[in-house]
This record gives sequence, structure tokens and C-alpha cells, in this order.
Amino acid sequence: MKITGFRLDTYMMRMDREVGDANLPEGVDLMPGSILRIETDEGVDGVSLGFGTGIADLFPAIEGRDPRDVVAHWIRMNDWLHKAGNEGMASLSLGAIDSALWDLKAKLAGQPLWRLLGAREGRVKAYASGLDYSLSDDDLFAFYRRMAEKGITAGKLKVGLDFDGDLRRLGIMREALSFATDRPGLMIDSNEYWSAKQAIRWISRIEENFDLVWVEEPARRWDYHGLRQVSRAIKADVASAENLKSLHQIYPLLANDAADVLNISANHSGVTGCRQIAHAAHGFGVPVSMMNCQANFMAHVAAALPNHNMMEIVDPGREHCLTFDNHVEDGHIVIGDTPGFGVGVLDDVLARLQADPPKGKGKFPFPRREGAGRFIVPLKQGDVPWELSKPN
Repeated sequence: MKITGFRLDTYMMRMDREVGDANLPEGVDLMPGSILRIETDEGVDGVSLGFGTGIADLFPAIEGRDPRDVVAHWIRMNDWLHKAGNEGMASLSLGAIDSALWDLKAKLAGQPLWRLLGAREGRVKAYASGLDYSLSDDDLFAFYRRMAEKGITAGKLKVGLDFDGDLRRLGIMREALSFATDRPGLMIDSNEYWSAKQAIRWISRIEENFDLVWVEEPARRWDYHGLRQVSRAIKADVASAENLKSLHQIYPLLANDAADVLNISANHSGVTGCRQIAHAAHGFGVPVSMMNCQANFMAHVAAALPNHNMMEIVDPGREHCLTFDNHVEDGHIVIGDTPGFGVGVLDDVLARLQADPPKGKGKFPFPRREGAGRFIVPLKQGDVPWELSKPN
């Protein structure tokens, strides 16, 4: 059996609602999509979702080889990138290919990927994440209430530009999640907007009012000194690593006790790279949390990690041209038995999206907001649909 080719489809989707954070609080409802199919001479394709667009440059590393040798292919591709480095778009391309190969390997075995990877069950605890800076207070409540009705007991709020607004909206999230539990797990995410010292001041004041599970990206992703400083100064755990790409980039966080939780995804050099990072973290006694993704496809990998705590679900409507075999029930992502990731492509819908791209608000990737790490540029009237706090 040999790898013979690939097909890469990119498209634009309009989500069911806007998403935003401290760097782009006004939000967007457009998001780019990418579907990679690795083709074989036996007519079985492996599918992955992501943002890799440099596939053609990396594909020669695996062309003509047996697709089942997935880890060997990962090593070969990583070596292929020796000079350029497994970073940026090259890393996303490696990750997309690797994930598609794992999908293909599981399909050839006739198993869902979670079973092939040795998970005990196809079930992963979930937490709700609204990416919610651009949601009104009413829409914020409605989102987390809808998640609570599915049994989800924890949520993560976007914060960082309006302290009193953050407090009020944390209260709204807690109230909505209280439908599922009398002690909801509360998390916040400032998306690297603060400096370490700003984070300590802001979070310490929040902790006077709320018991937080973790604070995400309170300083720059690579700043292990700053992240460790925050971790030691607050009660909550510090979560980070979402925007790093490989084990060698994340190792300094582990070696310097800079992160109490690692946020991981297929963007960490694919399924193979993601597992490397999780297993390294396990050796340090650090839990990992899978990031959100289209169709929750990485729940397969999360289910097989020994130190996984809970996976982020966003649910903004990103599956227009996809089918998938999982659902949220009793606070968990429940994965079916469809071989591979269980993701299918509706080619007719995909073709329509490509021929007639939807209109809306879009800016991807999110830029870093003015003042980040130096001074806070507060929201002004009209930036978001919720009432701003009056300046003192």
C-alpha cells in the first residue's frame, strides 16, 4: 500500500455567532477552513482539518511510502524541516499530514482512532468556552446555560480590558452553569494581552470574588519567567502553550514550573506531536487540556491521554460541510465507533462554499491588540454589545 497524492481544500465559513477575545473584542463570524485528504493506491483516504497550506512542500517526504508507518513519517517530516524548523506554517502542514495519516491508519484497522490509540472508552470530559468577548450579556448567559443543560459544569470566559465588566460577566457565567452544579468550575483567558505583573494585579482582585480553576495565557506563551511568576502569586493554576507548536518549544515551560496546565491541540505538530507533549507533561505531573476544534475531532486523542483533564468545546457552528460521529451528553464528548476521526466531507456543500464564499466579519489570525504587555487600552462604547463599566 502506498501514499499516492493529496487533495487540499480551503474555504471560508460563516459561523452561527461571533467569537472574540481581548485582542479582537469586537469579534468575527467568518473563519477559514482547510480539509486535507491523503490519498492511497487502494482508494482509502485519510482526512484532517486545520490550517496547513504548505502541504506541497512537505508531501515529498512521505510520497510513495506505506501510510501505516505514521510515527516514522512524523520523524521523516520533522527531519525534512531541519533547517527551516518545525515552526509556523511548516509546523501546521506537518500536523495536518500527520493527523490525516492517523485517520487513515485507524480506517485501515476498521477502528475509531480513540480505540486504536488504546483509550479505555470513547468519552472525554468537556468544559464550555464561549470565545465570548463580543457576546451580549444575554447571549453570554444563553450560551453557558445551553452548555449546562448538556451537563457541562465548567466554563472559560474571555477577559482583560474591563475589570468590572469581567466580574459581572463571570457572575453571569457562574449563574448559567449553576443549572448543572452548585459549584461551577470558572476559568478566564486573557490571550497574552497582559504582562505578568498586570496579570497578577488583575487576577488577585478577581480571586477576591471568585474561585478560579485556571487562568489561561496571563503572559506571553514563551515567557516562562513571567508565567512562573504569575503561577506563584495567585491561587489558580496557570494554563498556557496553546500557541506553541512542538515539544521543544514547550519543554522550557515544564522544566521551569511555568505552567500548571498545558493547552494542546493538533496544531502541536499533529496527533504524534500532541501525544509527545502530553506524555512529557505527564512525567512532570502536569495535566493537559485539549483545545477546541471543528467537529471535536481531537477528542479521540484526548480520550487516550493519561493526564487529560477536560476538553474545550466552543460550538459556534463550524461544520457546514462536515459530518462527524460524536455528541455532547452528561458533560462529556461521547465519541462513536466510525473508523478514524469519524469525520466525513460533504463535497457538494464544500463546492458551494468555495464557489460563493459567505459574507461577514472576518480577521484571521487575530492580531495582538495595541498596548499588549505594556498598558491596557480600554474598550470604548460601540466595541462590544454589553454595557461598559464607568471609569473611576
